[in-house]
Amino acid sequence: MTGPGRRGGVPRPSVTRWGALGSVGVLTAAAVLAGCGGGSSGDDGKKEYAIGFQGPLSGDNQQLGINAYDGVLTAVELANRRKDLPFRLRLVASDDQGMAEQGPTAAQKLIDNPEVIGVVGPVFSGPTKSSEPLYSGAGLLSVSPSATNPALTDLGFTSFYRVIAPDTVQGSAAAEYLAKVVKADKVYSLDDRSEYGTGLSGALEKALTGRGIRVIHDGINPTKDYTSQATKILAENPDAVYYSGYYEELALLTRALRSKGYTGKVVSGDGANDDQLIHQAGAGNAEGTLLTCPCGDPNSDPAAAGFVADYKTINADARPGTYSGEAYDATNAVIEVLRRLGSGATREAVLARFGSVDIPGVTKRIRFRKNGEVEGSTVYVYEVRAGKRAVLGPVSSLVRP
Repeated sequence: MTGPGRRGGVPRPSVTRWGALGSVGVLTAAAVLAGCGGGSSGDDGKKEYAIGFQGPLSGDNQQLGINAYDGVLTAVELANRRKDLPFRLRLVASDDQGMAEQGPTAAQKLIDNPEVIGVVGPVFSGPTKSSEPLYSGAGLLSVSPSATNPALTDLGFTSFYRVIAPDTVQGSAAAEYLAKVVKADKVYSLDDRSEYGTGLSGALEKALTGRGIRVIHDGINPTKDYTSQATKILAENPDAVYYSGYYEELALLTRALRSKGYTGKVVSGDGANDDQLIHQAGAGNAEGTLLTCPCGDPNSDPAAAGFVADYKTINADARPGTYSGEAYDATNAVIEVLRRLGSGATREAVLARFGSVDIPGVTKRIRFRKNGEVEGSTVYVYEVRAGKRAVLGPVSSLVRP
């Protein structure tokens, strides 16, 4: 996943594909892009706005952030090709490494840049919770493509929206799939003790218990050796293990479980739904792993073929990954508000108008409830088959008799 972003037929590229930079280039890229300005005029005389991005662009689970960044980049590049928009866009990225303690610093960098008119992100729930008080205080719109902790829309944030369903939805759907398809009687629910992990495990366990399934709850901070954890799990002999956390840790856990001879189902959520899981666990260890996600796969959706083609052209032939489509939709929602406001947009005006957005998206129709939750949701199940993630379909279809 290398190579610069490209803009067909448009002079003076304004953005760069993050995958080409790697973690070493994070600070340099942010500095260059931030200096390009959103309030000035470009060579074509159009006013320029900056769209911010906050997410993990380095660290153990950076691929999910890169997926989202590349989705934002695709939307920005395509917008800059349009003739009907009275402005041009630039993309300013701020890396929070997916860590809650890094969230406020990353958010403040975007807040302090007066040219940033709105932000797509944060990507992970921990940095979202720690960053949103700053965004709300600054009156700067923040639209997450992927932060799913259920409590995030109940904490009084005044500038927060998300285009993905909360984990109350995913947890309920996952429990239904485990009950009706996996036919599990006993589930070992393990989380990484993060905002994301505890939110998902809590929703899952409540739904499992409601279906009469025995649940063993456990939590473990991310580590590099899951041998003792695997031993604990095997002692309980569960029909399935559901891990609420990210792919880096699930890969290590899966390797430990398989090395111990565990033959039950290994299941996880959207935070582990990336090809990096297979690369890091090894195809043999990952084979048969099930993944739930309130996100479909644009690569297998005929209706998203145009988006996939544009994404690959702009992002050095990379395919959209988990959260790419959601980030693309979130960015286009911001662009639609800017289109309505024209060349006189301000942070205050963008935030005031965003709640009335109603546009067709790649992942779903993008329109919001008053609390910032997106309307409509579908949870899908993926399975690792022959070394690749395959979409089995929506839970609602898979659980039918």
